[in-house]
Amino acid sequence: MHVLIVTDQHPESLGGVQVAIRLQRKFLERLGHRVTIAAPALHRAGYETAAPDRAAYIDLPSRAITRDREYGISWPGARTDRALARGLRGLPPVDLVHIQGDFWGALTGLRAARGLRLPVVHTMHNHVDEGTRAVAPVPGAARVAFVGLRAWRGLTLGRVRGTIDDRSRGAWRYLAELAAQADLVTAPSAHFAQTLQAHGVAGSVLVTPNGVDDDAIAAVRAQPRSERRRPKLVWLGRMSQEKRVLEFVEAIGRSGIDADIALHGAGLLLPKIERRIEELGLGDRVTIPGPVPYAEALAAMRDADALVQTSVGFETQGLTPFEAAALGTPTIFCDAGIADDVAVTPEWRVADASVVALAETLTCAVGELAAALHGRDTVSLRVPEAAASRFLQSARVAELVTVYERALKARR
Repeated sequence: MHVLIVTDQHPESLGGVQVAIRLQRKFLERLGHRVTIAAPALHRAGYETAAPDRAAYIDLPSRAITRDREYGISWPGARTDRALARGLRGLPPVDLVHIQGDFWGALTGLRAARGLRLPVVHTMHNHVDEGTRAVAPVPGAARVAFVGLRAWRGLTLGRVRGTIDDRSRGAWRYLAELAAQADLVTAPSAHFAQTLQAHGVAGSVLVTPNGVDDDAIAAVRAQPRSERRRPKLVWLGRMSQEKRVLEFVEAIGRSGIDADIALHGAGLLLPKIERRIEELGLGDRVTIPGPVPYAEALAAMRDADALVQTSVGFETQGLTPFEAAALGTPTIFCDAGIADDVAVTPEWRVADASVVALAETLTCAVGELAAALHGRDTVSLRVPEAAASRFLQSARVAELVTVYERALKARR
């Protein structure tokens, strides 16, 4: 089949959703399917689509929306519709539209599906309610933003074609209006699927977890881990408020743990994080390598003794703990929902969202890791290799194809 994926951000930009989309395309193509991805054109300096990917990407007219030009917006409307139609011209007919976005990608994808008269699978990756409230500058701003999102959807798509659950409010109402246009709605984790259903977004939400790259995992697992005199912790992500990286730095300072800690990523909070590390005198323990290519990120997780996952109630899957588990690295979890979805041992769970609780768990985890490192405890604190297979994309892609077939059958 030929699947058209429409998303909010270019697959080559930074982010877990982007990684997931690239892997889905790779493994769908291995099964003989064709995948075309429509997304805002990327404005990052020095970026050029790799030759093998050019035929698979349709770069939609876009405008950069972040200072580093990593992310952009494509305004849903006639101009974007025409660009998408031009990109599809000469390609085999599309069988299904898979929307993997919740903003302009969702609106553009629904317009395309309506024009092409195709079934829609909508994977909701974004906790719009939590994310909007996290970045709202003043109380009440989030409510205004939710009204604006619904108005934008109405202007772009017109009247809702379907029934809306009365339980949906605010951001959930906006997502419910999108879901009403889809043949099937999916979420990348069980905990987020339950959240969507509880808020009336859709009566049924299928779980389609994102996997990790079999080839990349095998290559990184083959590499030896580095020597160390104290435990190594790693954090990866976008340095923004909802990711709670500042709280992590505060907890490091409060706990006084003797460990090497690397923060991989970048974002608006980077200057504050650098300043706080200096103020707390953590420069001998905490480093910021910045954003790194995917292979290097995996290598950093493999080499670490533990990954630290800090966001709470925001992630719709939280892919890094799954990647870490596939590489044998356990996680210190702040979000119990993600921990439940990963479901491997060893693990450490923070009792609540406070800095104090995170500091206490860091102290416990690093103490256990140090004991294992120096031979004071013979218990292995690595995730068994046998547990890794269920996280691989080769296992997940079969589930995705089943969802596509179900949507095609329902539309017929």
